[in-house]
Amino acid sequence: MKFCSNCGKAVLKEVPPGDNRPRYVCKFCPMIHYQNPRIIVGVLPTYDNSILLCERDIQPRKGFWTLPAGFLENGESTLDGAIRECKEESLATVSDATLYAIYDIPHIEQVYIFYRARMEKPYFSKTTESSDVQLFTEEDIPWEQLAFPVVAEMLTSFFNDRKCGQYDVKYKQINKCWKRPKAAHNHA
Repeated sequence: MKFCSNCGKAVLKEVPPGDNRPRYVCKFCPMIHYQNPRIIVGVLPTYDNSILLCERDIQPRKGFWTLPAGFLENGESTLDGAIRECKEESLATVSDATLYAIYDIPHIEQVYIFYRARMEKPYFSKTTESSDVQLFTEEDIPWEQLAFPVVAEMLTSFFNDRKCGQYDVKYKQINKCWKRPKAAHNHA
């Protein structure tokens, strides 16, 4: 951040009086800019023995596969946001959603909240955000083409849970960057 959103003047990063963390502070108006983690909400949609994944048609990680997810909007619950993101990215309708996982990713200042949900019917389609949408069995997941480390973590947890028949809510902090392929394959 370089400029104050209140008055447009340059800001400085410093610890304001009465605080204990550096913030962007405007010296021309009384504005202190708090930057907090972004909340990402999503769904792990299942149908029969398969998981619905979306091939991203937007950056970052365009051309890579992910679970339907995105930023929580103001005024919506995490569940409503997750269901909305699923519909926006895949046109799939889900039900029986239950909290499944919370992932803190401090190094990118994000918190992921995912719900496990059942697709009512196997109806889905590509959208402006997804160039392809498909159901995958565990054996067919494109592991080397997953967009984000949290997706791999979540899918691994889900398949382990499914094997033992118990789906406990997960919490994990991810502190590492993920080494991943540089470019996704192109579909002909």
